Amino acid sequence: MTDAFSTLSALQDSRSTCRAYAPEPVPDGTLDALLRMAQRTASWCNTQPWQVEVVSGDALASLRTALVEHVLSSPTSPDLEWPTAFPGVYGDRRRECGFQLYDALGIAREDKDARFAQMLKNFEFFGAPHVAIVHTPAELGPYGAVDAGLWLQSFLLGAEALGLGAAPQAALASYGGFFREWFGLGEDRLVVFGVSFGVPAEGAPVNAFRTTRAEISDAVRLH
Repeated sequence: MTDAFSTLSALQDSRSTCRAYAPEPVPDGTLDALLRMAQRTASWCNTQPWQVEVVSGDALASLRTALVEHVLSSPTSPDLEWPTAFPGVYGDRRRECGFQLYDALGIAREDKDARFAQMLKNFEFFGAPHVAIVHTPAELGPYGAVDAGLWLQSFLLGAEALGLGAAPQAALASYGGFFREWFGLGEDRLVVFGVSFGVPAEGAPVNAFRTTRAEISDAVRLH
């Protein structure tokens, strides 16, 4: 294997969703380097359909307060169709991840109040000093969203390489209308996901667990 492949594989192995952050912001130069690298992501016919709203500082504090108030008083309104079910192994994997999260935090499965409080942290951006909200043109439909997902993978691996933590959040996309209004976006934009990021909080139990991955034989057929 080449050194480049070994480095990429190591980043993939070490990356995980970060749900607790130190308060200090990412230096401007580091953030610029990360965004420039992610912009090199492949896309269909080089359309590069992602647009990214990066929010920090006082603007983030205002956004956090307004979003939590909205979540507590409004129904969800995702721009992309939400999954109707998680059948079979998909539900098993989803439940395992949830159980690992609550176990890391010492939250009992029957403690609905604590589980709700933890869920709400999604909309507090897990206390991160930055959040990026990613949207794509409605005309490109799911394929624009697929390209945005490729951008997200580049961003996540780049953040890991820079010693940063990041949390990709589909939950934020469940309030697409709120973000369109907040950022002054047109109805022709689809809010696809958000990603909170910053320096991981040292020693935070919630950052310690790791999810499992299926075997290659469970996901790939060679013909």
